[in-house]
Amino acid sequence: MRAPVWKYLGVMLKPRCLVSLLLMLSLFTGGLQASRLLIPMDDGQANHLKAYGIAYWVLEQGLEVEWLLNYRGGSFLIPSAPSISGECTIRGVDFEPMADVQVQRMLQGIADPEVNQQRVKLEVAPRVAVYSPKSKLPWDDAVTLVLTYAEIPYDIVYDAEVMEGKLIDYDWLHLHHEDFTGQYGKFYRSYRNAAWYQEEQAKQEASAASLGFSKVSEMKRAVALEMRNFVLGGGFLFTMCSGTDSFDIALSAQETDICEPMFDGDASDPLAQQKLDFEQGFAFWNYRLVRDPMVYEFSDIDATEEHGKLKEIKDFFTLFDFSAKWDVIPTMLTQSHEQVIHGFMGQTTAFRKKFVRPDATILGESRGVGSVKYLHGTLGEGQWSYYGGHDPEDYRHLVNDPPTDLNLHPNSPGYRLILNNILFPASREKKRKT
Repeated sequence: MRAPVWKYLGVMLKPRCLVSLLLMLSLFTGGLQASRLLIPMDDGQANHLKAYGIAYWVLEQGLEVEWLLNYRGGSFLIPSAPSISGECTIRGVDFEPMADVQVQRMLQGIADPEVNQQRVKLEVAPRVAVYSPKSKLPWDDAVTLVLTYAEIPYDIVYDAEVMEGKLIDYDWLHLHHEDFTGQYGKFYRSYRNAAWYQEEQAKQEASAASLGFSKVSEMKRAVALEMRNFVLGGGFLFTMCSGTDSFDIALSAQETDICEPMFDGDASDPLAQQKLDFEQGFAFWNYRLVRDPMVYEFSDIDATEEHGKLKEIKDFFTLFDFSAKWDVIPTMLTQSHEQVIHGFMGQTTAFRKKFVRPDATILGESRGVGSVKYLHGTLGEGQWSYYGGHDPEDYRHLVNDPPTDLNLHPNSPGYRLILNNILFPASREKKRKT
C-alpha cells in the first residue's frame, strides 16, 4: 500500500497542520478550475452570521480571505476547494463559484476610483478573549452568543488572568456586561436582597482580597488600566452596554473614590466630580456622575431616557457611509446589508452626543434622538469600539430573560456589527508586536 503523501515530507504534522496541508493540496488539484468562492453578504445570503465564521475558519487554515468592502454588503472572496465549499454547505452559508475571468472583472470594478468599494486582505485569525466572570449571572451577553453561533473560538479571562498579564496572548478583547466602577452594576435598589446579587458581591470582594486590593473598585480600576495598556500596545477592545461608560468612568476616576458605603464600606469623595480626569478615558468627556446609589445610572452619558420615550417601532439608528478607499477602518466596521438598523435598549442604551470626545469616530447614530449608538477610536498602537445596548434582537432584554436564539435571527444586521469587529484585526495582524 502506498504511504500517505505526508509521510514523504519527513515531518510529523499536528492535526491542524494536516488540515491546512490537505486544503492546499485540494487547491492545487480540484480547485484550479473554479478559481474562487464568493460569499455574498447582501440580502441574498441565507446566514450572514455564520458567513463570518466561515471567513474565520478559512483564516485558521492558514489561507487568506479578501473582504470586499461595500461590494454586495461586504462580501468575502475565499479560495475554492471541495473542503471549503463543503464547510459552507454544512453551515448553511451561501457561496458562488467564480472563474478567473469573473474574479478579475469583479476586482477591476472594485478598484475603480469612482466606485466606493475596496478590497482588503485578511491574513491571520485573531486570538479572541472575552472578559467575563466564571459564575453564572442572570443575563447573557450578545458577543458570546454570536461567537458561539458563528463558531468562532474564544477564551474566557477575568480579573486574575488580566492582572497576571495574560492579555498579551490575545489580539481582540471583549468586555462582557460589566461594571468597572465597583458599584455592582448599580443594581442595589432592585436586587440587593437577591441571592445572585449577594453571591456576586461576596465573590468580587474575595477576588479583590486575593489579588491584594482592599476594595472591588480598586481592583476594577487596576483591571481597566491593564486593558488600557493592552490597547496602547496594539490590541483591539470591544464592549457593549454598561461595559462602555463604566469602563471610561473607571479610567477617569483612577485616584478618586466614587462609591457609596453600600458598595465599598466607606463614603465617596465629596469632590469626586471635580477630580475626574477625562483625558484618561477613551470616548467621553465633560459628563457628570450619577452619585445616588438608588438610581440605575452611572452618569449622564447614557441616553436611555430619550430612547425610552420612543415606541419600539420608531427606534432606529443609521450607519454612516464612509469612503471605502480612504476611510478603510470605519468602512470595515460598518459593513452591513442594512444601513438603517432597529435600535435596542440596555443599561447603557446609547451615548448623548455632547459627551462624545471629538477625536472619536461616530459610526452610527439616532439622529432624531441626538444619541450615538456605535463609536470607534484609536489609542496608541491599538483601537477600540463601543456599541450601545444589550441585545440587538431583544429590544428590552431584562434580568432573568432567556438568551436570544440566533437560529431565529441568522441575518441580524445588529449582530453583524459585532462580527465586523471580530474580523477587523485580521487585516493588520502582521503589524502587531509579538
